[in-house]
Amino acid sequence: MTTLAPPANPSGTQTSPPTAYPPRKRTAVMKDWLFEKVHGNKLVYNTCWEDPRCDRALLDLNAESDVVMITSAGDNALAYLLDGPKRINCIDVNPRQNALLELKIAALQTLDWPNFFQLFGEGRQPDFPGLYTRHLRPGLRPESQQYWDRQQHYFNPKGARAGLYFHGGSGLFAWCASRLLGIGGSLRKDIDRLLDAKDLTEQRERYFALEDRLLKRLLGGKWRQNVSLSLVGVPASQRELIDQEHEGCAGYVRAAFRQVFTELPIADNYFYRLYLHGKYTTSCCPDYLMQENFQQLGAASDRIDLHTTTITRFLQEQPGAYSQFILLDHQDWLAANAPAALQEEWELIMANSRPGTRILLRSAASRPETVPDFVRQRCRFRNDLTAPQAKLDRVGTYAGVFLLEVTK
Repeated sequence: MTTLAPPANPSGTQTSPPTAYPPRKRTAVMKDWLFEKVHGNKLVYNTCWEDPRCDRALLDLNAESDVVMITSAGDNALAYLLDGPKRINCIDVNPRQNALLELKIAALQTLDWPNFFQLFGEGRQPDFPGLYTRHLRPGLRPESQQYWDRQQHYFNPKGARAGLYFHGGSGLFAWCASRLLGIGGSLRKDIDRLLDAKDLTEQRERYFALEDRLLKRLLGGKWRQNVSLSLVGVPASQRELIDQEHEGCAGYVRAAFRQVFTELPIADNYFYRLYLHGKYTTSCCPDYLMQENFQQLGAASDRIDLHTTTITRFLQEQPGAYSQFILLDHQDWLAANAPAALQEEWELIMANSRPGTRILLRSAASRPETVPDFVRQRCRFRNDLTAPQAKLDRVGTYAGVFLLEVTK
């Protein structure tokens, strides 16, 4: 969630029409084919790749909050519950993402913490079929039951791709990356030494000593980069923005890694540890997995409503004066592929906002090109809040993170 360049127009003044999204090229069509081929009807995200610690600082959630957000893997929705919002509406067009969050909610409500952590912390549960049948399945909607009836092997502790976090699109990428970085032995040992650094000085020295080898091994050529980005849910439109603004994927990743590995302590960075090791630990894991939060989240989990639909359709069917919108980065795809749908979505967001509503969105672009003029006229960009949080973000994979506050 780091901003690698300052957002344009922080005051929300009008700009000319967006220019970051050129007409679709044949190569982009092929990349979208690859994206669809990789994901198809699959779970894409088995974990959230946005830092909820920064989100909670930006969103100002409270007991009156009525939230609209994209589900993703559901981790951050559960983290937001710790701030006591009235309601969280989780929306995703992929029913498998909602099925994953629904499974987590069922586990919070029916399991004890050791079993809950083994399930979603380690991602491996030898008795998953038994736990699923006795405790989890009865609390799921029919469509989620049908999905998990078929995918119980995700939690199998045995096999080459053992555990939840080596399954799904992003899980396959994590498995490939962990195998790739393990080849030869010395690079993997140096990465583990980096993760064990005692302070930032030691951390910086260890990172810069391995940076060139890490990027060469991880990124490879253009074809491997396209496959890797497809696996982690980055469509062609965002890859084009990366090429335009950051001299390609290598420059983009280098900037992100330097922010994460040389500017912030690595001890609590559960994001990258997960992708290297395929599991969390009790001392390095998301907030929703911490034992001290278990009872609170179990009691509050009925405040989450799941909707398998689009943001637009949800707002058409359930209008209201919502207080926070968390849009992730899906508007990059809309801007490049369905500009009319992007316009309609923004019109409905504005119609269902109130003064003070906060809208959090991310982008592969460093400028908020997806925000139209009529939205800027009613909102101000809170760069005073996003700029300091960008320096604290533990992920660093977004070029732009923008927070809008509705003023009228």
